[in-house]
Amino acid sequence: MRVDRTTRLPHPAEDVVAWHSRPGALVRLTPPGLGRADSSGDLSEGSRVTVRMGPDLLPAALRPVWRLRHSGTRRDPASLSFTDTQLTGPFRLWRHRHDIGPDGDGTAIRDRIDAELPGGTTAGEGTLARTLEGLFGFRERQLRDDLAFHGRHARQPRQIVAIAGASGLIGTQLAALLSTGGHTVLRMVRGRAAGPGEISWDPARGRLDPEDLAGVDAVVNLAGRSIATRLTPRARREILESRTGSSALLAEALASLPADVRPRVLVQASAIGAYGAQRPGELLTESDAFGEGFLAEVVRAWEAAARPAAEAGVRTVLLRTGVVLSDGGGALQPQLPLYRAGLGGRIAPARARLSWITLDDMVRAYAHALVTEDLEGPVNAVGPQPVTQREFARTLGRVLHRPALLPVPAIGPRLLLGAEGARELVLADQAVSDARLRASGFDPAATDLESALRHVLRR
Repeated sequence: MRVDRTTRLPHPAEDVVAWHSRPGALVRLTPPGLGRADSSGDLSEGSRVTVRMGPDLLPAALRPVWRLRHSGTRRDPASLSFTDTQLTGPFRLWRHRHDIGPDGDGTAIRDRIDAELPGGTTAGEGTLARTLEGLFGFRERQLRDDLAFHGRHARQPRQIVAIAGASGLIGTQLAALLSTGGHTVLRMVRGRAAGPGEISWDPARGRLDPEDLAGVDAVVNLAGRSIATRLTPRARREILESRTGSSALLAEALASLPADVRPRVLVQASAIGAYGAQRPGELLTESDAFGEGFLAEVVRAWEAAARPAAEAGVRTVLLRTGVVLSDGGGALQPQLPLYRAGLGGRIAPARARLSWITLDDMVRAYAHALVTEDLEGPVNAVGPQPVTQREFARTLGRVLHRPALLPVPAIGPRLLLGAEGARELVLADQAVSDARLRASGFDPAATDLESALRHVLRR
């Protein structure tokens, strides 16, 4: 089968070619639920790319590897052409030709795919065509939104950014977004010696050489044990210590450096759990007091651990993250199999409010915080329209063309997460305001839940 697609973008060809030629481009163009792609950005003749198929939540044994080779590469500042040919992977034949060049005042991207399914069968070609159409739509929106974001900040200096937690769902996409914008990313790695473009550290043992951060412009800290678990005494301790330990270690290292080589900004992950899980009838802003419960206690200590950096004059931004929507992880991904099987429904009381943000707007919020000089302190990183659990379920069902009629019994989350975990993670009722983030100049790409889910799920 052959698929031809032309995408037109209102951006100069030089910008589009540069974006595609930088590390991280393929990561940004690959939906996290579809797979994790090589981030090298090498398009030279004979170079190879690897994609580990499926979301990161699956065991490696269930995630086949797709290997492709680049050939026919031709590039100048305003045009780029190359072909990906499958070496090993899910197809009998796969050849994808890319041609990027000027189109009036903008750019045209022309894709031609020749593919054959295993065994030479044509039975699955309709499904493959629909999958590719969804992927092309995802890529077009991703390119438009990323190029628009980079364009708004084009006059600002490029930065050297160290990222702790760069291998996670958010960190992987943030590193790719920054790299495609021309920034230099240093990944902070644990448990091994640092390689090129890396900084070695061990927050569990309090090991970090401050000199490794000298000359870095900015630091992003995304490190921390997942909270999607039963809140046993051990898990509670690990969740708290993984966050406060990494935050304190980084903040103290930054504070110890001379001012002329010290990073100018620290963007620290935080969470809307700060406000407490049960806040019915309120619209929560950064000026609201901390709430009650385990997660509120964690966030209080987590944010306090970053104080040495702020006191030393490092601009410190605490991004209080809402529920991140992605098909590659987070709260949405585990619900998708039920919905696709026709068994979906709300997982919390119908009127409980959910404050969401797409993965892509989340990573753009981090990048925005890095380059926005007058932004500091706590900032809510959520979308502009919180929804009720009833609205969320109905919208997700509509996007997937599936019913959303079967509420998950209350005992289900309690069996998986325990009573406290269910109350704090699943049954939360929080409407959180994004007014401060938007007032700082942030322009979210996803302004309503339905368009957000259609992008995330390629619908």
